[in-house]
Amino acid sequence: MTTTDPTRTPPAAPDTSRPTTPAAPTGALNASRTLATAARVLRQLHHDPRTIALLILIPCVMLFLLRYVFDGSARTFDTIGASLLGIFPLIMMFLVTSIATLRERTSGTLERLLAMPLGKGDLIAGYALAFGALAIIQSALATALAVWFLGLDVIGSPWLLLLVALLDALLGTALGLFVSAFAASEFQAVQFMPAVIFPQLLLCGLFTPRDQMHPALEAISGVLPMSYAVDGMNEVLKHADMTTTFLRDVLIVAGCALLVLCLGAATLRRRTT
Repeated sequence: MTTTDPTRTPPAAPDTSRPTTPAAPTGALNASRTLATAARVLRQLHHDPRTIALLILIPCVMLFLLRYVFDGSARTFDTIGASLLGIFPLIMMFLVTSIATLRERTSGTLERLLAMPLGKGDLIAGYALAFGALAIIQSALATALAVWFLGLDVIGSPWLLLLVALLDALLGTALGLFVSAFAASEFQAVQFMPAVIFPQLLLCGLFTPRDQMHPALEAISGVLPMSYAVDGMNEVLKHADMTTTFLRDVLIVAGCALLVLCLGAATLRRRTT
């Protein structure tokens, strides 16, 4: 026979009157989680000086070499130097960002992060902020070198050159984050460069005006963001004031960067299969 201890306090009934706080949605973009992700990426880069040197110094070195390759024809440097001022940062940010993001996934770091209250949007936005901070330094140094040291002859404001160079670097970051979702190794990430970057490089109008290309290629170049980056640089090169064409080019490049970032968040995978 079972007896009840009168001195024993019965367990308290669960309090259903107090609403429970739901967990933070992992799919929603949150400022604190995004900033924490950006700070973590910057701390990692701080311990990798070779990557920082690659991101910041290589575009400057390439511009320096380009200037003295055309030492006997300064006009040629003025013609293509502004365009390459935007192209070099795009290429470097694409390469480094795609490899860095893929390394996060193959090492298992990405899977552990996404198991926490951290959405894909937070992760992509955090990476974009971290590499965007480096892009500001990179673009500022390259622009200052080209205009004030290498003598790039620009009619418009150097600040407009800096704006386009920065947007190009952010576009490269967005493209790198996007293609990393489709690579299974760092070698495959590098292989995406001929597929993603080189066609834009050939069709952007750097080597010949786009209106002189075959009509089919001209139509294709019209949907590639690098074409508008080069057009924007050329507008600064030829006009003292901001033109409507320049504004259109800047908005298209910025819109493409934002669109690719959204696609990168949608296609990001936790691990490499």
